[in-house]
Amino acid sequence: MSSTEHRIDRQCLEQFVQAIWRHAGSTEQEAARVADHLVQANLAGHDSHGVGMIPSYMSSLAQGHLQLNVHAKVVRDAGAVLTVDGGQGFGQVVACEAMEKGIERARQLGLAAVALHNSHHIGRIGHWAEQCARAGFISIHFVNVVGDPMVAPFGGSDRRFGTNPFCVIFPRKDKKPLLLDFATSGIAFGKTRVAYNKGLSVAPGYLIDQHGQPTTEPKVMHEQPFGSLLPFGAHKGYALATLCEILGGALSGGRTTHAATVKSNSDAIFNCMTTIILNPEAFDAPEMQTEAEAFIDWVKASPPSDGQPIEVPGEWEDANREARLRQGIPIDDNTWRQICAAATQAGMPDAELDGYQTRALRA
Repeated sequence: MSSTEHRIDRQCLEQFVQAIWRHAGSTEQEAARVADHLVQANLAGHDSHGVGMIPSYMSSLAQGHLQLNVHAKVVRDAGAVLTVDGGQGFGQVVACEAMEKGIERARQLGLAAVALHNSHHIGRIGHWAEQCARAGFISIHFVNVVGDPMVAPFGGSDRRFGTNPFCVIFPRKDKKPLLLDFATSGIAFGKTRVAYNKGLSVAPGYLIDQHGQPTTEPKVMHEQPFGSLLPFGAHKGYALATLCEILGGALSGGRTTHAATVKSNSDAIFNCMTTIILNPEAFDAPEMQTEAEAFIDWVKASPPSDGQPIEVPGEWEDANREARLRQGIPIDDNTWRQICAAATQAGMPDAELDGYQTRALRA
């Protein structure tokens, strides 16, 4: 039985999320930055990284893992390479600050690498790529999830590493950028949470149960005994996840997942991210945009196999934004109740919570 779905106005939702984090102890600026990131993830269609993360973050805060009002700290400056400690602060804040530092350095030098470690969950990686693209830069991101295994290796039957996202962006002239942003698991963990809360099953080929047998039940990721996600593309996704683990975790000065780092508590999500930022103007490529557009036009001219126009990376997110700004952001009833419980946990008075609920569910 699937749960009721609400459609909530973007502005109304953002104000509610800001208020939750202000009550929890965040500054105005931090609350605004976190709310913007989470709501933007929902707008892009990535509900797995949107406001549904709030209950997890609140638990992490209560357990002493997430640290409020912490800023990114450069621990080594090697010119084109910056190593940054996130201090267990909100990833939505410290990753933004790390990207700002990297963008400035790439502007000076033509390229920069930013190694961020010890950051609380950094959310939708495409958000950081879009930050680089707005500055006119290409970026490549390797990310790991420290000590929180959820994915079985190719040929394996239990969880050994995280969903380890990989992301690349290419800015286009007067158009939305090309954006590749995906978990190296077949689906993100958060997408199993969305399905679980809605009472839905997931498509075959993404999950195995505790015995290593295929299943479509998302509960294997949320109720003991736990199963595992599978990598996308069999050995190819597994290989990319391995490199994201090493480049994201080890090269950043952070940690990788192994016996000494595995956590028993899944509420604290810590990420490391190694980002390479390139200034296209530093390359001898005067026809870069022309060539890129010629390729995109060529690909889109392929006759569609199912009557739907061919999309290039990033267009799916753009279409979602347009639709959800118009129709509201869909949030299932279970997730909405969990967010409201987190608001109470943060110290929001009942009368204030009732006001936000009334506005959100009426909008």
